[in-house]
Amino acid sequence: MSNGDSKTNENVHTDFKERMTYGEYLNLDRLLSSQNRLSEHHDEMLFIVIHQVSELWMKLILHELRAAIDLIREGEIQEALKMLSRVSKTQTQIIHAWDVLSTLTPAEYIQFRDDLGQASGFQSYQYRMVEFALGYKTPHVLKIYEKDPELHQELKNAYEAPGIYDAAIERLVEAGFKINPDLINRDYTTIYQSDATVEKAWEQVYKDVDKYWDLYQLAEKLVDIEDWFQQWRFRHMKTVERIIGHKTGTGGSSGVGYLKKVLDHRFFPELWDIRTTL
Repeated sequence: MSNGDSKTNENVHTDFKERMTYGEYLNLDRLLSSQNRLSEHHDEMLFIVIHQVSELWMKLILHELRAAIDLIREGEIQEALKMLSRVSKTQTQIIHAWDVLSTLTPAEYIQFRDDLGQASGFQSYQYRMVEFALGYKTPHVLKIYEKDPELHQELKNAYEAPGIYDAAIERLVEAGFKINPDLINRDYTTIYQSDATVEKAWEQVYKDVDKYWDLYQLAEKLVDIEDWFQQWRFRHMKTVERIIGHKTGTGGSSGVGYLKKVLDHRFFPELWDIRTTL
């Protein structure tokens, strides 16, 4: 090593007998020992890593969404906007993960698909909680998690809680807009349906941006999140179609057929409709 290199690195810590290391802080021993293949096939490692990485990103998305919902309900919209921006950026990372998984060919996947049994991404409880936070509530999925009472209760709580759009509508009410009273403290376990009073309120927000700047920014952040979520769903659908065609999913879903169907759902319908009426 040159003298220059020695001077550059002379303050680098190398004695960690009494100090926490990078690996210890991140629990890398546990994290990097969790990729346990059920087959001997080389490409199963790719399959496991992609799904684990996606779950980590979803953990961050949930962390940010939950905090943002609480802040919006408290009227702290500006603080929530930073968190929603982070959600959108994180969504782009999950979308790019499909590009990596799409390098798995049908001939490679069939070598270990049977080893998965009935395990399927359809059973991802974090994905369901992201859907719940965005207002898409489907009661039949709760049954999947009855095996774990603690997890089932956590999901049930999320299922019954108001989503981020409910929080946004509360802000519209607080701003003085006349909103359908049936939407206030509604049954949050039902999927939100478009409402004329909400559409009219958002239309006014977009017509008077200066007056309703916080609400306008919030609306655009919500559109970003839905846009990226639908792009994630589309890339998921096309990756599945590319690898298994129209076979039934390992979890029993209709696979590509199911994924195409959910693409039609809109989380925040009025925010899309006003783009036509403005």
